[in-house]
Amino acid sequence: MKTFSLVIAGAMLSAVVGALAGPTPALAADTHTADAAPNWRTGLTRTDLARQSVSAAGYELIQSRVDFAPGITSPRHSHPGEEVAFVIEGAIEYQLTGRPAVVLKAGSSLVIPAGTPHVARNVGDGKASELATYIVRKDLPLVKIEE
Repeated sequence: MKTFSLVIAGAMLSAVVGALAGPTPALAADTHTADAAPNWRTGLTRTDLARQSVSAAGYELIQSRVDFAPGITSPRHSHPGEEVAFVIEGAIEYQLTGRPAVVLKAGSSLVIPAGTPHVARNVGDGKASELATYIVRKDLPLVKIEE
């Protein structure tokens, strides 16, 4: 219940605050690895909307809009906390380690447990976008590319 309340608070905060930063390559600022998928560095962008400490010591809430160009697949990656992925537009396939792939369309969401490696892929004909809300450890990078 506490996590759900934090997610709702983050959504309200982002509506009030608006975009704090312009679009950036979704994972480039958080990693130093070679290309994991063709064109992901130019076809995948993350726009951070909100970033704020939460009541759990050492954790913060980050809310971002992630945009996928047609056919783009993210590298296999994980986060140091939970992610709630809410599809805003298009269709995105999520493949979490140890689970069958699931395709979500606009209006659907998925909770990705802390540290779970996953891949997201735009499986629609046009652009796809998600609202990603993370409750993550402050002392670790938001994204860890998995080999």
